[in-house]
Amino acid sequence: MSSATPADPQTVLVVDFGAQYAQLIARRVREARVYSEIVPSTTPVAEILARRPAAIILSGGPSSVYEPGAPTLEREIFEAGVPVFGMCYGFQLMATALGGTVDNTGAREYGRTELTVSRPGSTLFEGTPAEQSVWMSHGDACSAAPEGFVVTASTDVVPVAAFEDDARRLYGVQYHPEVMHTVHGQQILEHFLYRGAGLEPTWTTSGVVEEQIALVRAQVGDRRAICGLSGGVDSAVAAALVQRAIGDRLTCVYVDHGLMRKGETEQVEKDFVAATGVKLKVVDASERFLAALEGVSDPEQKRKIIGREFIRVFEQAQAEIIAEAPGDQPVEFLVQGTLYPDVVESGGGTGTANIKSHHNVGGLPEDLQFQLVEPLRKLFKDEVRMVGQELGLPEEIVQRQPFPGPGLGIRIVGEVTRERLDLLREADAIAREELTAAGLDREIWQCPVVLLADVRSVGVQGDGRTYGHPVVLRPVSSEDAMTADWSRLPYDVLARISTRITNEVKDVNRVVLDVTSKPPGTIEWE
Repeated sequence: MSSATPADPQTVLVVDFGAQYAQLIARRVREARVYSEIVPSTTPVAEILARRPAAIILSGGPSSVYEPGAPTLEREIFEAGVPVFGMCYGFQLMATALGGTVDNTGAREYGRTELTVSRPGSTLFEGTPAEQSVWMSHGDACSAAPEGFVVTASTDVVPVAAFEDDARRLYGVQYHPEVMHTVHGQQILEHFLYRGAGLEPTWTTSGVVEEQIALVRAQVGDRRAICGLSGGVDSAVAAALVQRAIGDRLTCVYVDHGLMRKGETEQVEKDFVAATGVKLKVVDASERFLAALEGVSDPEQKRKIIGREFIRVFEQAQAEIIAEAPGDQPVEFLVQGTLYPDVVESGGGTGTANIKSHHNVGGLPEDLQFQLVEPLRKLFKDEVRMVGQELGLPEEIVQRQPFPGPGLGIRIVGEVTRERLDLLREADAIAREELTAAGLDREIWQCPVVLLADVRSVGVQGDGRTYGHPVVLRPVSSEDAMTADWSRLPYDVLARISTRITNEVKDVNRVVLDVTSKPPGTIEWE
């Protein structure tokens, strides 16, 4: 496997022009077993080319190429000899930069559109039908291709829906091949990667494991590390990978911050230790976290407080571990299960706005006393699961539904108190029990249960008026958490969850269902 580093000759860089699906493009490239990363459109071309990418993909975006202030790209990127594939806005940008014509013709296309391929044997369309369904989202259109390009597809209203220049290895399509609604989209993307750019599908899970073990050993040397173990997939896989690299010089620290779900602590102490044999130190810090969160309702502030307190607890654990073995090497490293979506949503992946601070990205204190070890930082969730399987972790850990590091603290809309946590824990446990009993655990990505602590609604229970809290069910389906749709759970399952919660959980008299996709909503409410 090729090394997934910035200088990797097999790295594909996705230039993000503010696209809704930039992260999805990167995932689709990786599904083709080619490593990819996202860079913002504000990155200078010289800097992009200095990374020696094997190919460049230009994403879509909401702008019009002829608008003042619209994102642009220097012509040099198309003259550097690097294969380039433009999608939607990226396609129009390539057309205008090289002398083609793009204007607002009134030929708007949104959603499913029929594409007619005029060159069935072309680099992009070889082996695909002459008529195929694609997903369009544009108001401008390319009416004339640049000199040297061959027009290879069109629609009823757009004469240039795809063009190709094999001599310069430049390609573009007006539509979105990365979304599942484009029937042959993955095939088109792979044709660019394999045929247009000449890349080999060599990026594998086993290669990721080997590479990260080598990188961790080089970073940590003969010193020691601690890992913040939450019981979730990300921290478990990160811990197992680092343990494979440095053995018993890793100590996992599980912080019971009082924000975990019902039975969580017991599961971590039993299942993960049994699966890995890792050294585990359990710290009960629930009183500390509750005191720090007292009176705080703002979600960003809650995330930052939880992140800060995590680090302070780790520093305390570090001192205790050193005291227990004073003659050993110092504990200088903190292992985290940071993922690529964490980095992107915290504003570190695309150059776009910060969606929310993740506890292990935007919520870390400035005076951090550790060097961070983040072996999963460039991976998506499904890739992390595959790494976990490669490391031999049991299915109940690898396939566990995601749970945020800040825990139930960000599933309470309002101030976090012990009473509210106990209430939400019971409601969450009921929802999980019923989903498991219905055999739906693998069909949904996750089902956050949210307590609207600052909202009360009128109800009637036992012939009496109640004034209780609403609880929100948020079942979602997703591949990587970058986009998601709400899960269409059977009505009888929803009815059982609602009945049990309102019957068994004190002070809850209403259960509602969140039917919002991502975007526009995020998976978590806070």
